[in-house]
Amino acid sequence: MKPSSVLERVNYPEDLKKLSLEELEPLSEELRSEIIRICSRGGLHLASSLGTVELTVALHRVFSSPKDRLLWDVGHQSYGHKILTGRKDQMDNIKKEGGISGFTKVSESVHDAITVGHASTSLANAFGMALARDAMLGDGTGEFYHIIPIIGDGALTGGMALAAINNIGYKKPKMLIILNDNEMSISENVGALNTYFRTLQVQKWFQDAEASGKNLVRRFSRPLEQMITNAKDAARTFFDPHSKNPFNAMGLRYVGPVDGHNVLQLVYWLEKIKELEGPTILHILTKKGKGMNIAEHDPIYWHSPSKFNPSQPEEVQKGYSWSNAFGDAATELVDQRRDIYVITPAMREGSGLVEFAQKHPDRYLDTGIAEEVAVTAAAGMALRGMKPIVAIYSTFLQRGYDQVLHDIAIEKLNVVFAIDRAGVVGADGPTHHGVFDLSFLRNIPNISICAPKDAFELRAMLKKSLEQHGPVAIRYPRGSVKPAPAGTWDDIVWGSWERLVPGNDVVILAVGKTLEYALEAVKGTKDVGVINARFIKPLDTTMLEDIAQRARAIITLEDNTVVGGFGAAVLEHLASRDLKPDVRLMGIPDHFMDHAEVASLHAQAGIDAAGIKVMLESLGVPVGVVVGD
Repeated sequence: MKPSSVLERVNYPEDLKKLSLEELEPLSEELRSEIIRICSRGGLHLASSLGTVELTVALHRVFSSPKDRLLWDVGHQSYGHKILTGRKDQMDNIKKEGGISGFTKVSESVHDAITVGHASTSLANAFGMALARDAMLGDGTGEFYHIIPIIGDGALTGGMALAAINNIGYKKPKMLIILNDNEMSISENVGALNTYFRTLQVQKWFQDAEASGKNLVRRFSRPLEQMITNAKDAARTFFDPHSKNPFNAMGLRYVGPVDGHNVLQLVYWLEKIKELEGPTILHILTKKGKGMNIAEHDPIYWHSPSKFNPSQPEEVQKGYSWSNAFGDAATELVDQRRDIYVITPAMREGSGLVEFAQKHPDRYLDTGIAEEVAVTAAAGMALRGMKPIVAIYSTFLQRGYDQVLHDIAIEKLNVVFAIDRAGVVGADGPTHHGVFDLSFLRNIPNISICAPKDAFELRAMLKKSLEQHGPVAIRYPRGSVKPAPAGTWDDIVWGSWERLVPGNDVVILAVGKTLEYALEAVKGTKDVGVINARFIKPLDTTMLEDIAQRARAIITLEDNTVVGGFGAAVLEHLASRDLKPDVRLMGIPDHFMDHAEVASLHAQAGIDAAGIKVMLESLGVPVGVVVGD
């Protein structure tokens, strides 16, 4: 950042208000360059933040944060907001351990109106804030402030967002909703009359005059009032077809579309709209990755790219992940059985389904950010003889919990859940850690739950799950994995565990990702066994009871909360058989873990190799030097 730069002079929103209008465009360009520099280290949300630069500048120019509340839906696009609200010097540590969050977070800054990470939540939050504001104004205990939720066209597909709009349109509280449209192709309205008519909609004098005129006419004749209203609506439809749209039908004033990369135009519209009563939606058109050519052309990959050189971003390298392993397996399986249908809630790329969608478009459904719809659509398919696979992140499956229980499990429908990002996910933090799925799924009757140790086992479980009667959940972590060659389909006995290291004194029952830590921890120990406890439900009760009768102690190891997870299942079964070995539960502690590298989070939880060695030592097992010393 150059000492003479505009951005150098802006540390808080009030600094931005001191700039001339002519300085807002260079500020936007400098902000965009700074976001690219920050995101070049990899793992950060680049394209979304680039697409909202001008909007961010305009919002902080017109409104007064933190008094006025800016609610960024999802929070992917909030990097510019963070830079302009006192966190400029902390951005190099964003999403690093001890650093600031990659999303907005109430406990981090007074400028962050909501803690967020899931989509479609901003409108309901804003609705609640508006009702609270108006209630406190009514009894004289509060003050007025503007409420501005910013939601993308993708997040608007969520049922929660649409339901919130329905309530906002009914109660009509004063608020401004920014619809950040970076995907939909909408024809541009042109012509002087169109521009003038849309300008009239946001002139306070026009709204006041319209209301006064209505009141006057109403005194003389209600039929005349209705005739004038019908005439106005007809004229509006002629001059401005966009005035007749779903937002108007649901009770919101609609303005747009507006160029979301013209900062001066945005300032103009925001200044006008802020004076209006009731709810208004400003529809802006933006481009994800704006200002970085490669990101504009491939905004999906550049949504959160790996480390790159800003001057040569095309040289970025892509690895092979668990998501790729699932996608490859699913793509092959469709050729073997045509009753498969893969469903995902807006996670095609993240779930490794790009190739699948291209090769099998007739067996692929993206429901958008509507997890509940994805799950219940799968139920409908299963009821008619299909074998649907729902590819979904662990943290997002939380939204479809009732549908799993009510729509699928009760009738024991044949639906497979490919649960990606299970366990802690690292830098995305507590809103994205998938550490609850074992607990919230395990208590549902009729469901099977398993966790593969590698890509070979993932393929075997996926194939075998299609032969089961009833729902199956296969959970696997975020990160890289060694690929299994195409065409390889290892067999697996459903519900069976696998003994990897012999030993009967102390036995470690490890699930999924934690298995590699267990294998590392027992090197050099004597009579400590390691079991690949790949089935969480049903448990391999035959092996478990045999171990309990022989072992002095059992350690359960999982990348899931210890509350109600795999360890709890082991304890429950042993208690039902009156078997009482010393059982030690190791997993994610009963609190929300912050963002950090996965290895660091596992170390904090004590479930890495070093933590396991400490547990073994507490049981009197000589382990030598603890890993990491």
